[in-house]
Amino acid sequence: MPNLLLIGPTNNGKSMIIEKFRRSHPPISHEDREEIPVLVVQMPSDPSVTRFYTALLAALGAPMRSRYRLADLEQLVLRLLRAASVRVLVIDELHNVLGGRGDSRREFLNLLRFLGNELRILLIGVGIRNAYLAIRADDQLENRFAPLTLPRWEPDEDTCSLLASFAASFPLRRPSPIANPEMASYLLTRSEGTIGELAHLLTDAAVAAIESGEEAINQRALLLAPYEGPSERRRLFERELT
Repeated sequence: MPNLLLIGPTNNGKSMIIEKFRRSHPPISHEDREEIPVLVVQMPSDPSVTRFYTALLAALGAPMRSRYRLADLEQLVLRLLRAASVRVLVIDELHNVLGGRGDSRREFLNLLRFLGNELRILLIGVGIRNAYLAIRADDQLENRFAPLTLPRWEPDEDTCSLLASFAASFPLRRPSPIANPEMASYLLTRSEGTIGELAHLLTDAAVAAIESGEEAINQRALLLAPYEGPSERRRLFERELT
């Protein structure tokens, strides 16, 4: 089966995208079972097969015993995935695969290939750049996972549209002049181009606008905002350690 690998920097909306995708394909209740077209599971920090199967059971809402033999656990997971008619399995934080030892990583990559072959379902891996490095370690998986990069934002029309949406969402009494290329460039430089940091910056600026009486996100409100970008936070933290 063709699979997808969604790659992007941290705090840039990957989890929001897969959550929206999951909500767009909600579970369907039948008299005797629940159909789950899209199942989302987070890759455990310890990439063992047993922990991943356990995470799948939890995502399916299945009751779990304290101890299963691996073979029994595998058959239970396969049976429940088929019974729930899962068609898409999304694995978030896939880069956690690299946290395991070499044997554990290979075992888990074999598991991904096994699930795709056995269930004939679409797998979507989500993570930072290291997720691609993990998949690339297996030639067969690399050929099956088409990479889709979620880049940092650039000062273009899409960003101006995004900024207009942010401006409309804040309860300020005056319009905020931020949906233009000059302001987009300034805001992206300060937030380092990710949507999470941009939201943090604009929220701080909106609070500063209310407290100062500006009632709009403008240059003064942005200067008053107590926001510090990722690099600045890192520098301050490293300074405290020295």
